[in-house]
Amino acid sequence: MNILIVLTSHDKLGDTGEKTGFWLEEFAAPYYRMLDAGVELTIASPAGGQPPLDPKSDAPDAQTDATQRFNADTAAQAVLAGSRVLAELHSNLQAGR
Repeated sequence: MNILIVLTSHDKLGDTGEKTGFWLEEFAAPYYRMLDAGVELTIASPAGGQPPLDPKSDAPDAQTDATQRFNADTAAQAVLAGSRVLAELHSNLQAGR
């Protein structure tokens, strides 16, 4: 089984200039649940590459077992940093690849 996880590429909250992005716990908890179950995962975002992290989600009071595991997991960080371009995945599906 292969599951696609799609994260944002948006890094600013409207016109406020405040940084935003994906919430670390909302990624890390299901990522490890599925990974530990042997599921093949594909990570994608509209722009590809490193999706922006909402800095508030990495604050000390937002830490959980899953976020702490992620912060210590260089392999998972590399997978995230290399997220696929979402449109390219869509094109591959249409072409039957």
